[in-house]
Amino acid sequence: MSELLQITIGDLLDQTAARYPEKEALVYTDDRNLRLTYAQFRQKADEVAKGLMALGVQKGEHIALWATNYPEWLYTQFGSAKMGAVLVTVNTNYRSFELEYLLRQSDATTLFLIDGFRDNNFVEIINELCPGLGDSEPGRLSLRRLPKLKNIIFIGRDPQAKHPGMYSWQELIDMGRSVSDAELAERQRSLHFDEVINMQYTSGTTGFPKGVMLSHANIINNANMVADCQKWTHEDRLCFPVPLFHCFGCVMSSLACVCKGATMVPLEYFTAKGVLEAVQRERCTVLYGVPTMFIAELDHPDFDKYDLSSLRTGIMAGSPCPIEVMRKVIDRMGIGEITIAYGQTEFSPVITQTRTDDSLERRVCTVGKALPHVEVKIVHPDTGLEIPRGTQGELCARGFGTMKGYYNNPEATEAAIDAEGWLHTGDLATMDEEGYCRITGRAKDMIIRGGENIYPREVEEFLFTHPKVKDVQVVGVPDPKYGEEALACIILKDGEEATEEEIRYFCRGKISRYKIPKYVRFVDHFPMTASGKIQKFKLREIFIKELGLEDAAKIETA
Repeated sequence: MSELLQITIGDLLDQTAARYPEKEALVYTDDRNLRLTYAQFRQKADEVAKGLMALGVQKGEHIALWATNYPEWLYTQFGSAKMGAVLVTVNTNYRSFELEYLLRQSDATTLFLIDGFRDNNFVEIINELCPGLGDSEPGRLSLRRLPKLKNIIFIGRDPQAKHPGMYSWQELIDMGRSVSDAELAERQRSLHFDEVINMQYTSGTTGFPKGVMLSHANIINNANMVADCQKWTHEDRLCFPVPLFHCFGCVMSSLACVCKGATMVPLEYFTAKGVLEAVQRERCTVLYGVPTMFIAELDHPDFDKYDLSSLRTGIMAGSPCPIEVMRKVIDRMGIGEITIAYGQTEFSPVITQTRTDDSLERRVCTVGKALPHVEVKIVHPDTGLEIPRGTQGELCARGFGTMKGYYNNPEATEAAIDAEGWLHTGDLATMDEEGYCRITGRAKDMIIRGGENIYPREVEEFLFTHPKVKDVQVVGVPDPKYGEEALACIILKDGEEATEEEIRYFCRGKISRYKIPKYVRFVDHFPMTASGKIQKFKLREIFIKELGLEDAAKIETA
């Protein structure tokens, strides 16, 4: 078992850059055509660190970053870690209400942002929140709604680009020239590996986001062990289209690469074509994604034209992986050593992971076993007592990945982490005699129909075997007679048509009668967080209204 690392992110980057100075650290295959060695990447991080120090940002201050996977995101991630500012990652789907909440709740003093993403104009939103921004001098903001916010830095494709009240990226870098190497080194030496350096807001699939505080040691060790489970070396090249604002991006991807001296090949945002092209062009050996991304790649009309033979391993995570998708990733994409990872932001994030030499059965039917130095147990959801192997209960974890807590929310922290240090995930699972876990659903997703428990994951896996079904999510909706009924939301494969009765007929005799969805609805997409997590609560809300079940819902919550 490898030892836990006791090192800060800044020192880790310095060591890797010293070990592999000419090794490619970062490659963009888009029109940037950017290639940086580790020596060059370290220099970029130092420039940002000095710029933040010149702005007057102190150790422990919170700086927020609202951007897609720009190169500057990565420079800021490692630059802020070098000088001790806590990086608060911002979901690119956030709108004004959510952004204001995050900036207020996190006490952020500095905000980095790009123009926007899709139909979300970030510059308009920040000006809407801060009506006097355009008349303010950069660095001297006095904003009524966000009194702690003092600096806004605009990240544009043109580093000179700026907006009223904001610094340009180039201005930040230029300011940093007033800070010496010795001053940065002194600041870096003052940091400790157990201090908070990263704060991520839970994606809000079940409620309003909470700020998860993570230390250098939390995320470095998680990243390092995740890479070990895939047997990474400095020769590996990772293609990752997952967003950097999420742990899948900034821990399991970028930080893992720096741990091993591997090459980062990020996409600014996900497209199936972009992934296939990047893997082929850069001969990537590792590919990451959530199941919906792999489904889109496999379904791309030109899939067979791409050479993916360099791929060896990778991770599918973020939401439960349908077994049939896993088999296609192995058989059609050739990722024979693909792994499944399971975890939560509150655990930095990975708790369990399959290994490259696990059997196919384990890699398609479980989420693996605990990482080294991590304990996992299954407890009864009501009593909290550990239950026998093979019995379904709530998965709890304890170890180096456990968060420092929710920022300014001790009550929520106490509810999540018990007195013995166990993180209660809220996920239902079973564990076999060898420690391999199967996630069976969220405790709060469980459907109780007339006293019978229905676990959506079980019904979803069955419906996924229907030849016309591309993807499916099962949710519970209120029912005046049985309390709840199952509703299946189905995305059909391209060119296919089906009826509700056809789907229900497919279920008859194959799953228990009470598990057969009373309702079947065909949709084009599922509501998701930007990190790829399907928001089942939104599906439930949509169809309660569409089915006219509001009165039954009131009875349910009375």
